Amino acid sequence: MSFVRGLLIPSLIAKSIKSCIHLQLIHTETAANDVVKAICCSLRAGRNWDILSRKFGSVDLDEVVVKKVLLELKEPVDAKRALGFFHWSAHSTFQQHGLQSYCILIHILVRAGLNLDARALLESVLKKNSGSSFRFSVVDSLISSYKVTASNPFVFDMLVQVYAKLRMFEIGFDVCCYLDERGFSLNLSSFNILIHVVQKSDQFVLVWKIYEHMITRRMYPNEETVRILINALCKEGKLQECVNILDRILGKRCSPSVIVNASLVLRVLEEGRIEESMVLLKRMLQKNMVLDTIAYSLVVYAKVKIGNLELAYEVFEEMLKRGFQPNPFVYTLFIGAHCKEGRIEEGNCMMQEMENMGFKPYGDTYNFLIEGSAKAGSLEEMLRNYEKMIERGMIPSCSTFNEMVGKLCENGDVEEANRRLTALLEKGFLADEITYSYLIDGYGKKGDIQEVLKLYYEMEYKSMSPGLPIFSSLIKGLCLCGKLEEAEKYLGIMKDRSLVPSECLYETLIAGYIAQGNKERAHFLYDDMVSKALRPNSSNFCDDGVQDLKS
Repeated sequence: MSFVRGLLIPSLIAKSIKSCIHLQLIHTETAANDVVKAICCSLRAGRNWDILSRKFGSVDLDEVVVKKVLLELKEPVDAKRALGFFHWSAHSTFQQHGLQSYCILIHILVRAGLNLDARALLESVLKKNSGSSFRFSVVDSLISSYKVTASNPFVFDMLVQVYAKLRMFEIGFDVCCYLDERGFSLNLSSFNILIHVVQKSDQFVLVWKIYEHMITRRMYPNEETVRILINALCKEGKLQECVNILDRILGKRCSPSVIVNASLVLRVLEEGRIEESMVLLKRMLQKNMVLDTIAYSLVVYAKVKIGNLELAYEVFEEMLKRGFQPNPFVYTLFIGAHCKEGRIEEGNCMMQEMENMGFKPYGDTYNFLIEGSAKAGSLEEMLRNYEKMIERGMIPSCSTFNEMVGKLCENGDVEEANRRLTALLEKGFLADEITYSYLIDGYGKKGDIQEVLKLYYEMEYKSMSPGLPIFSSLIKGLCLCGKLEEAEKYLGIMKDRSLVPSECLYETLIAGYIAQGNKERAHFLYDDMVSKALRPNSSNFCDDGVQDLKS
């Protein structure tokens, strides 16, 4: 009997304790609910805040109670009472409200059309959570309280608009994508506001990223969107470039909306995102946002970009079968593709066919042919196309001209290369460091140190800040002419400009001093080289004198 009592009594005690705790929780919850009802009744009865303070001053208005009161007042007719209570409770308890309470009230205010108050609260809560490690804490809280408040989707538009106003546009766009993944789509006005603020801040990459997201999600632009994007193209300096491409495709000017849409597709293609560009084109064609001829030409561009010339020709043939005319842009794409593969004859044939159809070659057409001929070692073809280009009032790109200069210098025609540079400079051409590097190296190999120095000081005069390639060519040229002290002077200038000389430069100077019998200076430079953790190339140190330096 005592054994049974020993088992039953602890069990009964445990049940009794659990029952007491449960009753206490029910009592606490009932008391809290009574407080919530009393507060709501007082607010609806029009009691002033002093009365509320006297009546509920001793009540613990914790976050749970605050949220319950707000949810009791969620209907539009009670929205102003909810806002008043929110501010009163914070003032009377000297406590800051939690994120969830803010979001519940924001929903209530938006649903009631009290947008100014809702925006003010959103600004406040975003500023408070700007340094939060939870990037999506505010939007998550708004989503979690969306259904319970019977809210309006406009609350999410307002959120993104406030992000834009606070210049927090990067997280604002991330929130757009985050919402879209959860089934909440913003309206066009919100996207326009976001794009406008981003382009005003000169964040052009993000501008087009947002627009790409819009088109991908079938959110299509209006006149305001187009106006903002045209402004972005102007500020970025890309408008004329896009207009020129479309002129070559159509032979006439396009509407601003077509310019904007083509610009987006071209950007995505330039980034090598071929599949994404095709998705965009498909969306645009469905809404007649680009012309068919432009779409075909851009598809050809995409195929050429991925190196599938055969498929590019198939698209071109389909374009012609459907009655669309070829254009200089497409021909130039094919010419460029042939030249890059070293098939210069095919490139020239395409050029001839293009001209026979009455199309005028433009800068890129000649650039492709000149570069292709240079790389193929066809100097006559290279110079012939260069002369044609100049005769037609065009100037080659810097990379094209450098390819030509490099090939001429390699062939020993440095004077010819320099003469052509002089003629181009008079036409407004801007040479770069590579141009001068080829010329300095060419004159250095010929031992014409006067021309080498003349080119170097021409760069200095133009504030071009010669880099390592220029100094390397200059020092090697001086060493070849036996002007070692002069070469060392420029080695010192290099160091003063925080340019690190290469092992090859040191070895050239050391070998020069050894050839002159000045082993003391050679040893000094060798020690200087080793102190900079530069290791001599043993294959270059085959001379007995140099081997002595290493021992």
